[in-house]
Amino acid sequence: MRTIERLTSLGLLAWFCCLSAEPVQGGKVLVMPVDGSHWLSMKILVKELSLRGHEVVVLVPESSLLIQSSDTYRTEVFTVSYSQQELDGNFNELRKGIFNPPSSIGLLFEVQLLLNFTDLQVRGCESLLHNEALMSRLRAEGFHLVLTDPFLPCGPVLARLFSVPVVYFLQTLPCGLDLKANQCPTPPSYVPQFSSGNSPDMNFPQRVKNVLLSFVESYLCKLIYANFDNLVGKYLEDGMTYKELISHGDIWLVRYDFTFEWPRPLMPNMVLIGGINCAKNAPLPADLEEFVDGSGDDGFIIFTLGSMVPNMPEEIAKQFFDAFRQIPQKVLWRYTGVPPKDIPKNIRLMKWLPQNDLLAHPKAKIFLTHGGSHGVYECICNAVPMVMFPLFGDQEDNAHRMVARGVAEKLSIHDVTTEALLTAIKRIIHDKSYKQKMVQLSQIHLDRPLQPLDLAVFWTEFVMKHKGAAHLRVAAHDLNWIQYHSLDVLGFLSLVLITVLVLTLKCCWFCTRSCFRKRTEKRKSQ
Repeated sequence: MRTIERLTSLGLLAWFCCLSAEPVQGGKVLVMPVDGSHWLSMKILVKELSLRGHEVVVLVPESSLLIQSSDTYRTEVFTVSYSQQELDGNFNELRKGIFNPPSSIGLLFEVQLLLNFTDLQVRGCESLLHNEALMSRLRAEGFHLVLTDPFLPCGPVLARLFSVPVVYFLQTLPCGLDLKANQCPTPPSYVPQFSSGNSPDMNFPQRVKNVLLSFVESYLCKLIYANFDNLVGKYLEDGMTYKELISHGDIWLVRYDFTFEWPRPLMPNMVLIGGINCAKNAPLPADLEEFVDGSGDDGFIIFTLGSMVPNMPEEIAKQFFDAFRQIPQKVLWRYTGVPPKDIPKNIRLMKWLPQNDLLAHPKAKIFLTHGGSHGVYECICNAVPMVMFPLFGDQEDNAHRMVARGVAEKLSIHDVTTEALLTAIKRIIHDKSYKQKMVQLSQIHLDRPLQPLDLAVFWTEFVMKHKGAAHLRVAAHDLNWIQYHSLDVLGFLSLVLITVLVLTLKCCWFCTRSCFRKRTEKRKSQ
């Protein structure tokens, strides 16, 4: 058995060496990231490209949240038409909104918050495009590739202006624009729509709901991307849409993995790199190591609502404090709000915590999370079950999939109670099926020939080496709606069939009439 494993490992190593037989000489990569949590996973690829000898330049707006300078890559800071205070206010509005009680206009409220953020970012992009000195300097650099997140339009616009290949790095785009732009089939009969609560196995009413939501999604697309369309039309080609622009992406590095997502069709230029953010673990700081090692057999719980939500209303926080004081597990909680005077001894509040490193610790029992994709992938990698509190965006769908797979419990942050929280924690601790299913999910996720980071680097270098990946672009991009669905062919075949039927009927009628006429003439002659 060990011999087989050794030969398999050697085979994979040889295959990887063959892939890298002609390494790309240090290329020049221009990176246009999206601020916030989107940057956290892209930064891993950016650093790796730099460590492999590529010259990487990251464009950073002067008002930024998480993007900072680094020794491993170069940054170019550009001025924007909004202040740091305005940017912080925009995100504070988002943070306040997510704790409002849900209502029938919740989806429209989320769309409005998204529009407020993207409007600000479009203004920042225009500031960059109007910066003639910086644009001239960037053009003269002779970049071989643009690496960007198409969640915002500036990266694709720059790639088009500089006439260089583009690699997209993303999780997904609002209203599935990435799938539409890449001509990826999304049949509503088995591909659940965003926020539908459906699984791929839908009954008739669920399929009706799914189809209706697809129409609503098409309308929302027009609202969400109106500013992007205007920007593209203004700086590139009049009449060009953002969907048409991003359809020319050479490679789509998609943070997908089917242990997390529902199974669905893919296109040849879509590369799955789900879990790229949990590839490497670092040792815990000494004080944290001491804290978690002291948790004994009961273990510890990690609680965070993501990089952008460090606190919550006091009345909600009180429910968590009251629940945590009644459990034997220790709790590490990223919380910057006002703590109560009598903080239980088993709770440690932190402004920041090494989430992936903590989840990799063998004593980690449960992860309390908002359901962001980074945290979910880290739980899958490290086989830690979850209690999920979806707040906005795709987090509701993320929680739905994890609950359906039996590795999580879902609660609402708006009406969470101490009792409900205790019930969920105790159920996961004492019902071993949660852990067993998560271990199985983790083993499937980790069983791959290449790690996501190596795969992302390979395809990024592939595009630089071959100056694009046009051979992976499907011909569907060149077809109109009628041709794509073969309606012209169906119409032609229907016309042929109708013609044959009409001629056959005419022949039968003629033959029948001729026979009847002959019989009549014969009777008359007699």
